[in-house]
Amino acid sequence: MDKRQIRVSKYLAKYLRHAPEELGLTLQPGGWVPVDDLLAAAGNHGFPISYDELIECVESNDKQRYAIDATGDLIRANQGHSVAVDLQLEEQAPPEVLYHGTVERFLTSILADGLHKGKRHHVHLSKDVETATKVGARRGRPVILKVAAGTMHRDGHTFYLSANRVWLTASVPPAYLSTD
Repeated sequence: MDKRQIRVSKYLAKYLRHAPEELGLTLQPGGWVPVDDLLAAAGNHGFPISYDELIECVESNDKQRYAIDATGDLIRANQGHSVAVDLQLEEQAPPEVLYHGTVERFLTSILADGLHKGKRHHVHLSKDVETATKVGARRGRPVILKVAAGTMHRDGHTFYLSANRVWLTASVPPAYLSTD
């Protein structure tokens, strides 16, 4: 993505995931916002975005963070919200193993206390080591944790799969984590 697309993506992340009310937006069920409302609010906020620019940002985002509905009238962030929203996700059985990328400085705490969602709705897990490595590398040299997701699910933990293929769960207790 070019610099402008990166700015637009970060803008969308902030206002579709964390602070829609600052633009006067209300997330509908599923996290949807009318595209016209978002574009008008962004313009009024001093950050004009064209419809074509918005579509290009959504379609070119390598992590598929955003979705436009089939009509082209609604947009949402697929996951990662820190505000109250019902994403209308359905429970799914995960693969036996999922992965989480982190950095060394958090490892001792995570292995002792597990993974927690913090201010977000869910812990985010990856289906492959490559994706988890990219996530962990955002904060330094990545460390990859293996999550016994199949065992967790059989033990009663709930998993969801977001529209952009990120696995979500409320927390991962330390008994389900390993570094091998």
